[in-house]
Amino acid sequence: MNKIELAEKMAEKLGVTKKQAEDMLNTFEEIVTETLKTGGEVTLTGFGTFMTKKREARMGVNPQKPGEKIQIPAVTVPKFKAGKSLKDALKMTGGSMPAPAAPATPAL
Repeated sequence: MNKIELAEKMAEKLGVTKKQAEDMLNTFEEIVTETLKTGGEVTLTGFGTFMTKKREARMGVNPQKPGEKIQIPAVTVPKFKAGKSLKDALKMTGGSMPAPAAPATPAL
């Protein structure tokens, strides 16, 4: 599901226009982004927490010249930790999710 499809579902469930649902999604996105940029977290109880994590600088290998080492700078990345309700909703009996269906192969 992409952002447009999500806005359509929200509009349907909430009884608002698609434009209003898109505005709500955009506002949510802006608030989460600004909060994370300032070092905060956004917790939706039961659903999950949006947070940032700092990756330290490290040495890596240049993919264009595998024999050459390069310095990878420190970076802050977004992270999402699923909440208990979301995890429980996704659990299936047997403890694992079914394997995805194999793509159809064209007949020769």
